[in-house]
Amino acid sequence: MDLLSRDYAIRDICGLMDVSRSGYYKWKRRPPSRRDINREKMIALVRTVHEKHRTHGYRWTAAYIRINEYIDISENYAYKCFRFLGIQSETRHQVRPKPRKVRDRYPNLIYSTWETVDRPRQVIVSDMTAFKIWYMYIEVTFYFDVFTKEILTYKVAERRGAREQYTEGLNEVVGLLKGASEPVILHTDQGTVYASMAYNELIRDTNIIRSMSRAGKPTDNPVNEALNGWIKEELTIDFEIERCREKRDFREVLERYVRFYNERRPCFAIGYDTPANYRKRYDKGEIKCKNTFEKRELTTEPKFVRKRRAIALSENGLENVSTFENKNDVD
Repeated sequence: MDLLSRDYAIRDICGLMDVSRSGYYKWKRRPPSRRDINREKMIALVRTVHEKHRTHGYRWTAAYIRINEYIDISENYAYKCFRFLGIQSETRHQVRPKPRKVRDRYPNLIYSTWETVDRPRQVIVSDMTAFKIWYMYIEVTFYFDVFTKEILTYKVAERRGAREQYTEGLNEVVGLLKGASEPVILHTDQGTVYASMAYNELIRDTNIIRSMSRAGKPTDNPVNEALNGWIKEELTIDFEIERCREKRDFREVLERYVRFYNERRPCFAIGYDTPANYRKRYDKGEIKCKNTFEKRELTTEPKFVRKRRAIALSENGLENVSTFENKNDVD
């Protein structure tokens, strides 16, 4: 850069920073402060200690300097020095990542294809949610119809870790499905009760097919997670369930809410209709079965990733994913 270009560059910098040119040169020519000098010394000391003891991290290095150099240095400061120097502890042990072993008792038959469900009682989801009110701890297990968002049944347990509400609720679901010829998918998480032999023995001779979310993937059951959140919100704010002081009061409020939820509460996911009326409209033929669920394509790839890929493909005018990926490789 020639002198004229540098002069223009300095003028632009001074204009952006709203400082005078003389002030800029004064700042640039000032001697290093005591803080700057101490910082440089500390960085150099940390580098020296690390070069001699590469197997240790910043916490050990900070302790070593405090003990042997009699310099007060915090672990946080040593960590910043490590980050500035771009160093870390070294080890001869190599981390060998291993692929996750699939131990799911039942396969995931849905993944992110929930919008393809096209008839009532085609997919049923279940989960437990807990309420802590005053001195009471109460667990409630819900069974939802994914298509209508209707609460098919619910059971209450008044002690932590109870199992009866799961099996009693499943028995009621089996009763509701008597006479149905089409298969029904029951989707749950990998809870100990849902995965137990006793629970799944109840559906051995039925038309129910089991499906499970992947371990540590609550997004594999978004319908249940979302409805549980709304239910707890409305029970707390609208129905003031936290004012209950007896367990029978809790049961009465919950029973009143379930009736309200199924028969009077508009649901956004079904066009602000009520779950009960939505099912009746389907039975009357006002809502047609689109046969989209049987044509679903199961994939572990999240929906938002597929949407981004589709947008990228449309913007680039490409016909398939492989073409897009090959184009990126060339670029």
